[in-house]
Amino acid sequence: MTTVMQKGLLPPEEPDSTGALGRYLLLQKAGGLIAPLLTAALAFLIGGVVVFATTKSIPDTLQTYRAIFDGAGLDWFLPWNTCTDPCTPAIKLQQTLLVWVPLVLTGIAVAFAFRCGLFNIGGQGQYLAGAIVAVIVAAELPLHVDLAPVPLVLLCMLAAMGAAAGLAAVAGFLKATVGAHEVITTIMLNWTVIWVGTYLFGFEGPLQNDQAKEIPASNTIDDGSKLTQAGVWGHPDLQGLPWISLGVAIASLVVYSLLLNRTTLGFQVRAVGYNPEAARYGGISVARSYVLAMGIAGSFAGLAGALDVLGWKFRLDTTDFAGSIGFIGIAVALLGRNTALGIGLAALLFAALQTGTSTRNLDPEIFPPELATPLTIIIQGLIVLFVGADIVILLLLRRLRRRQVSAAA
Repeated sequence: MTTVMQKGLLPPEEPDSTGALGRYLLLQKAGGLIAPLLTAALAFLIGGVVVFATTKSIPDTLQTYRAIFDGAGLDWFLPWNTCTDPCTPAIKLQQTLLVWVPLVLTGIAVAFAFRCGLFNIGGQGQYLAGAIVAVIVAAELPLHVDLAPVPLVLLCMLAAMGAAAGLAAVAGFLKATVGAHEVITTIMLNWTVIWVGTYLFGFEGPLQNDQAKEIPASNTIDDGSKLTQAGVWGHPDLQGLPWISLGVAIASLVVYSLLLNRTTLGFQVRAVGYNPEAARYGGISVARSYVLAMGIAGSFAGLAGALDVLGWKFRLDTTDFAGSIGFIGIAVALLGRNTALGIGLAALLFAALQTGTSTRNLDPEIFPPELATPLTIIIQGLIVLFVGADIVILLLLRRLRRRQVSAAA
């Protein structure tokens, strides 16, 4: 690490500003939080055009966004909001945070790999791999071994993280050895996991539910492995939010930031992401960094799958394999600029969109529930589009600042 820094090839904090990538990264840093906020604002503005085309009224368009805000339970934070028992905003916010937890972890899975110059499209497969392994351990192991709740839960989480890390490391290994692009390999691995899970829990599968052969699902996990035993926000049997899940998600953001910015491994990962050839010349093993970065990234996504299974799903069925948590995690990482704080806030935005537009939370008198999900997808797609084109926003911000400086002079 010292050799690289002494040779002036890779400054520890600032990228080389002479290249196009370096200038872009410096623009991103200068943009701070303004550029991501503008990105989200533009997406909601254009999404508002879609709402206006449906409602034919500007007040109704604003009311729709207000209804989504309230539907996500975000009005619980407003100081003038008062609620009685049962507190409806709190119940809705709890559902939003239930979605926030896996989005944070899958967002970290994408962001960590990206900081090493890798685009991890396999968050969904890694999430499912963790969920599958967790449900197998939690449902089948107690039938043969008597374990206390704490060791059982830890074993489920570690097994899930290990399985997902191994899956992701395969893509890193292929990248390091034969140059196979990680986008292609992770997409292929996604489908591998989906079909393995379908085989295991599908009709006549080896691990299909013993009590209900008419349902393509796994067995329900043992009561001792349920995170709801340690406390929950909401009803434990009605998708309550375990405090452990919330704490693990917050702790993961801290671990991600410290690991990336305060460790030798993090320095090596960032060095390879900035310039693989310069990192190799400085003595850093690029191949090792690729495998480790993908493995660590996968472990976060696998942990997300385990938390969902142990926290509120309690079993898996084949419909779970059609989810999109891992793919939304890509948008979370992009909007969050691969920073811990950004990922946390971006995950809250996407979780609020998903919860606030659900048919049970969005007032049907304000906006048609059957159009709510397409609206969410449109806004998510626009955010990804504007994030991909954020160089335009960054250049406009820089030009505006220059004009302000010139006017002040």
